[in-house]
Amino acid sequence: MITDSIQGAIEEGKYACGIFLDFSKAFDTVYHSLLMNKLINYGIRGIASQWFTSYLLNRRQFVSIGNANSDSRVITHGVPQGSVLGPLLFLLYINDFYRCSNIFADDINLFCSHSNLYTLKAKINENLYNVSN
Repeated sequence: MITDSIQGAIEEGKYACGIFLDFSKAFDTVYHSLLMNKLINYGIRGIASQWFTSYLLNRRQFVSIGNANSDSRVITHGVPQGSVLGPLLFLLYINDFYRCSNIFADDINLFCSHSNLYTLKAKINENLYNVSN
């Protein structure tokens, strides 16, 4: 897949650029407000939307070691790991990434090629901007 793209660019005499982004801590980076907007766009509204909102918003966590507990803090981003809903919510969160990149398991691959180096730079920067948004 990616190797075919690289080989094709080389054979056509084009410049090529690949950027690899790792999703290893991605469950922790899901912004609740953005996820809720995406769920609404997917048609999850009304009672179902309210349920997801109550599931995600105002969650609190603390660390407990022996008899010592840390202060409780509100969690503003991330999906609950170890839950049945965590992976599903994460997949819905990244469902539209296909529009700007190739996704492989827990990695994103941005690959562009072009015969003009400045155009290639612009395409890569546009892809990075899209992933950021």
